[in-house]
Formats: sequence, structure tokens, C-alpha cells
Amino acid sequence: MSRDARTPDGVPTDVAHNARVWNHWLGGKDNYPSDREVGDRVFSMYPSIVHVARADRAFLGRAVRFLAGEAGMRQFLDIGTGLPTADNTHEVAQRRAPDARIVYVDNDPLVLVQARRLLTSTPQGATDYVEADAHDPHAIIDAAARTLDFDRPVAVMLLGILNFIMDTGEARSIVDRLVAAVPSGSYLALTHPTLELGGEGNLEAMEFWNANAKPPIRARTGEEIAGFLTGVELVEPGLVSCSRWRPETSRSGEAPPIVAQYGAVGRKP
Repeated sequence: MSRDARTPDGVPTDVAHNARVWNHWLGGKDNYPSDREVGDRVFSMYPSIVHVARADRAFLGRAVRFLAGEAGMRQFLDIGTGLPTADNTHEVAQRRAPDARIVYVDNDPLVLVQARRLLTSTPQGATDYVEADAHDPHAIIDAAARTLDFDRPVAVMLLGILNFIMDTGEARSIVDRLVAAVPSGSYLALTHPTLELGGEGNLEAMEFWNANAKPPIRARTGEEIAGFLTGVELVEPGLVSCSRWRPETSRSGEAPPIVAQYGAVGRKP
């Protein structure tokens, strides 16, 4: 594979990184030859990955519109932000609720460099960026408290991030600690890849990814993913393919194709 050195900001680009490969699949420009090389190879092995990426991004928009609208949420903690693209969490939330406050969390150095593109807000609301690792929820909560009031409900968003926590027990502990840190009336939104829902062909691609990119990734079953949601009450339609979570009505009236990515939103009682 081709190897670059570093960006002018000192970010290493010689090994593909998830945030940049994801950006490539979404048609973005914040990626490098190593990212495109791995991304294209994964696509050749599992072409549906592009549909998964786009469905996950569309889920974000629908979930945030629900949370800022019907659910009345005014605070968002978006962990595993990724590189900014169209319709970031704060943009979607503040269209519905200009006073919404959003904290983004990621540990990718390129996301840190790009954070200035995230740190925009309506005058009534606020945005912030926290450089932290999902493995350390206490550090995330402490830093996010600069911007968010944890005595008031918070929407915790874990979209495509728990799949980088390789140990399921640890992943569940992280979710439990985050949910414990927010009050009743808060929400949890998550997405997670699976080898179910037609994703069986992704196994070889994931093995290739783990040998050639970082961080390593894993899929989980619907039953395992449901275990992350025991502390919340799921809103309809529950845990489903993320493309089928409250989808937009198509002109044909047909349901969107299922993708191998579960999605759910739940309320803390």
C-alpha cells in the first residue's frame, strides 16, 4: 500500500484510519491515499459498506430531528464524532432548536485539526469539542460539563463507535456509565454493525480492515447490541436496521433496503 508521511499539522497518514475511510465512503475529501486504498479494497470485498455508511449518516439526521423536536432535547453529547460533513449533529439540532448545546468527542488527531469546522453555533446555542477516548467515559463527562448541564436531560449519541470497543463487557460498562451520568428523561442513540441483516459477507472485509487499518473493529449480534440498551426504554420501532428506523416516506411508498447496521433510540426512565 502507498505510504504518506504526515499532514502539515503533523497528523500521520501512513495507516488508514476509520474516520477518514468513512469520510471517503461518504464522498468527502478529508482522506488520504492510504485511506482510499483500504476503503476501496473493503468496498470491493463488501460493496454494501457504502450503503451502510450512508444509512448510518441518514439515521443521525432522523434521530437528531426526533430528539430536538418530538423529544424536546436541548443538549447532545456526540461521542465518536468523525470528520465533519454535511448535516452534522449541531446543524440538524439547531435547525429545530436554536438554543441546543452540542459537545463532540473524538480522539482522531485529524478530527481535532478539523474541529474548528465543528465549533460553530447559533447565537442562542453552543458547541464544543472534547479530545477524549471512548474507553474513558468519566473523562468525557468531566470535559463535557464545561458546556452541558448534567442536571438536565442529555442525548448521548454513540453512532458507530461501540464496534471499536473490542470487549463486549467493557463496551456495556462504558454505556452503563454514560447513561448513569445523565438524568431521567435523557436519551441514548446508537448504531452498530452486525453480521446479521445480510452482513455475513462483511466478515472477510472486517478481517482485512483489522490487518491494515485502525482502530480494529468488530460486529455484534442483535442480542449483544440489545444488551447495551437495558438502561433505557426503546422508542418505536425499537432495535432495527438503522435504515428502517423511522425512515422518510419514499415516493414509491416502499421501505428502504435493510443494511447490516442496527440502530435504536431509547429514553432513560
